[in-house]
Amino acid sequence: MKVKVIGGGFAGCEACYQLLKRGVDVTLVEMKPLKRSPAHELDTLCEVVCSNSFKSEDLTTASGLLKAEMRLLDSLVLAVADQTKVPAGNALAVDRYAFSEKITAVLQSMSGFHRETAVESSLDADGYDFVIVATGPLTDEALVGAIGETVGKDFLYFFDAVAPIVSAESIDFDSAFAASRYGKGEADYLNCPMNRQEYLEFYENLISAETVELKQFENNVFEGCMPIEVMAKRGVDTMRFGPLRPIGLRDERKSEKPYAVLQLRKENAEGTRYNLVGFQTNLKYGEQKRVFSMIPALRNAEFVRYGVMHRNTFINAPRVLNGCFQVKNRPRLFFAGQLTGVEGYMESAVSGLVAALQAYRIFSGKQPVEFGEETVTGALCKHVSAEYGEYSPMNSSFGILAPLADKIRDKEQRKLAYSRRAIEAMTKTVKQL
Repeated sequence: MKVKVIGGGFAGCEACYQLLKRGVDVTLVEMKPLKRSPAHELDTLCEVVCSNSFKSEDLTTASGLLKAEMRLLDSLVLAVADQTKVPAGNALAVDRYAFSEKITAVLQSMSGFHRETAVESSLDADGYDFVIVATGPLTDEALVGAIGETVGKDFLYFFDAVAPIVSAESIDFDSAFAASRYGKGEADYLNCPMNRQEYLEFYENLISAETVELKQFENNVFEGCMPIEVMAKRGVDTMRFGPLRPIGLRDERKSEKPYAVLQLRKENAEGTRYNLVGFQTNLKYGEQKRVFSMIPALRNAEFVRYGVMHRNTFINAPRVLNGCFQVKNRPRLFFAGQLTGVEGYMESAVSGLVAALQAYRIFSGKQPVEFGEETVTGALCKHVSAEYGEYSPMNSSFGILAPLADKIRDKEQRKLAYSRRAIEAMTKTVKQL
């Protein structure tokens, strides 16, 4: 079996390792040091380009649960992170240089590994059984054209500008109400009203909140997609004539007309997650939690993901991929990493792990592995393959898991229940590999 992996980041390196340890001949095509993206500076593989923290290891967090699942699956990224970690409390943080050097050394020491330095411009599988594309959010233009031709140019995006998502169970339904504007059509939205005083307090906090500083190569990217805080700074009532307009929305339980209304839209078919419509933002994560929680219906909101606006190349995965990260109409081609719409170091790595494992099993005449939706791994596989509404990138969270059978009111105990269930399911899955 011969596989070409394009891209030497977290997804590409994890895919290489999973294949190499199974005796597969692997060629990794990586453009460094011949050429670098604006975010890269090292010659080594699996470069940590942003924060050196891989987030919490605590099982009351989805990031901690994902790491537990990946350890059961023998992840190279996690094994090397453990060897190169630096003190960071409950988080797993690494010496970025030692981490990248160690990953490179491990792969180069494995039989069957070949590294080719080139700027790839083709997705052809000539001479290979499979190709795994894992070129990341800053994919070089030389390959973007080939990806667009393969997936369809309408299904290839270059910017990540999405609003926050909250879990349905954390919404205050005493404050929120379901209704369509002017009562037309079905009540597809949840509406979160504010009175005048609540709105003005929200407005003042929004325009003074801290924002993320964009990198130089991200400047002027979002001219056609205005952040909610930028809109607010154009005038105290600007939002009330935009995403917070109250016209035609009325809570029949109350006599008072709302002064402003935020609408929430279902993010999945099950209705366990809701999107804050029109709230794309560059606010820092902590500020999003603080400011958006000032809206009465979101006072106790749990954010499944925060809003982001940054340069990012990704495909409309549900239109293109199945749950194995395999292209539906080109079975010898797989995508992995942030190109597929998973976000984060570990999420990228696990997608590469899954793509490699599934490719190997398919070549060997075995059925693909079924990762249950009670695991973060399985939930991410579903995210990239299940069509529902507008597609947006996603990282790990408890909100993407299949709901628990029993309601658990205590938040910490509920999260631990999710984790215990997931680890038990993944342990059973691993035994079947």
